[in-house]
Amino acid sequence: MCARRRTGGFTLIELMVVIVVLAVLTTLGIPSFMEMIQNTQLRTAAESIYDGLQLARSEAVRRNAHTQFVLGPGSGWTVNQINPPIGCGTVATIQTRSGSEGSERATVTTTDTTGPDATTVTFTPTGWTTASCSANPIAQVNVGSSVLNAAQERPLEIRVTASGGMR
Repeated sequence: MCARRRTGGFTLIELMVVIVVLAVLTTLGIPSFMEMIQNTQLRTAAESIYDGLQLARSEAVRRNAHTQFVLGPGSGWTVNQINPPIGCGTVATIQTRSGSEGSERATVTTTDTTGPDATTVTFTPTGWTTASCSANPIAQVNVGSSVLNAAQERPLEIRVTASGGMR
């Protein structure tokens, strides 16, 4: 008797079934993955702006001088030391962040106590905010997405209080 043994390996049909299953799973998973990446960029932009505000406040206390957080294009910002008793000119630039660093698709809008389009926050040496050198100081920063729709995005907001607190 000549018994045939099956050798190890896969048949062509088994390989094709595995490839089709992987293709279906990948097709279903890519939109969720892209949504996750976009929401991560929103979080990165919001955390960057929050960190810039915290840096401006801590530098004001550390240097015992007025500092100003200036929101730039996108989620970019600059922290400057200023001299408000003499004028509101920049004494030194402390730190700058470009808006293209990891969050190009984030949209940033701001509001102040009187309306939209606020761009600066000035901190006193005690860490409080002040209206000097800021015509309309930032009271709230909203970070959203330019790519995701309202159901997909998780917008974030940062609120700045008069006492210099942020949340």
